[in-house]
Amino acid sequence: MSATAATTEAPANSEAYDAPYHIGTVTLRVHDLAKLTAYYRDAIGLQLLSKTDRSAELGVAGRAIVRLEVGAAQPSSAAGLFHLAILLPSRRDLADWLKHAAEVGIRLEGASDHLVSEALYLSDPEGNGIEIYRDRKRSEWPRRADGGIAMATERLDLDRLLAEAAAAPYAGMPAGTGMGHIHLRVGDTAAAEAFYRDLVGFELMVRYPGASFLASGGYHHHIAGNIWGSRGAGPRQPGEAGLDRFEIVARDAADFTAMRERILANGGDEIDGTTTIADPWGNRLVLVR
Repeated sequence: MSATAATTEAPANSEAYDAPYHIGTVTLRVHDLAKLTAYYRDAIGLQLLSKTDRSAELGVAGRAIVRLEVGAAQPSSAAGLFHLAILLPSRRDLADWLKHAAEVGIRLEGASDHLVSEALYLSDPEGNGIEIYRDRKRSEWPRRADGGIAMATERLDLDRLLAEAAAAPYAGMPAGTGMGHIHLRVGDTAAAEAFYRDLVGFELMVRYPGASFLASGGYHHHIAGNIWGSRGAGPRQPGEAGLDRFEIVARDAADFTAMRERILANGGDEIDGTTTIADPWGNRLVLVR
């Protein structure tokens, strides 16, 4: 096991982390630990921070972004992870990753300009969705007539993006990389809003047909839930492959205490000092400081 200690400290100077709460480490329940560890290290470009025969943590600059744990006993059901979203510090970093992907033959499943961000989409070898993206500055985010954030899904010009990549060999994801948001498959968006807005305390930012986007501190979204392939889905069962849990990181003690009290007042648990609750589909969040 590596001696490197993982931390939940947020990357600096990013819209996603300049908020009372942001997304921390996402834990996946996997079948083939060695294969997935190699993928997130070599294809995605994360550093291996620690490894045992049952788990691995990968991240950047000592901060765990993805945790892999052995224990997938059955396939994932309709609910669960749509994608985890790794946020890069700049457009140049996104271009560098795209160049790396082209050189090593990583197959993309999509590429979109969302007006507030630019994103590349793919899946790991066990089908877990991944978004790799960069944000535009908040001052550049378009606004609706009511003042809300305007988002869309437009074509991303990959050739133009690739032209910004550095000539040097890819050296992995840079310092400042973190988990920007998590996008979930849920059974009902109204119920997702009731849980993540009314219970947990995130703000509703944008509604798409079949999807809701929620955030802390005015970010475009830290958490999203859609029913595009999971309308009416019931709870996940123990041992399903895919998402096991994800962290919500509180920026300071007061924010931590406020969310902890909301969670415990609404059926959450505190196990060995860790505050946790599952949404109506069994997607589990863990509150950390």
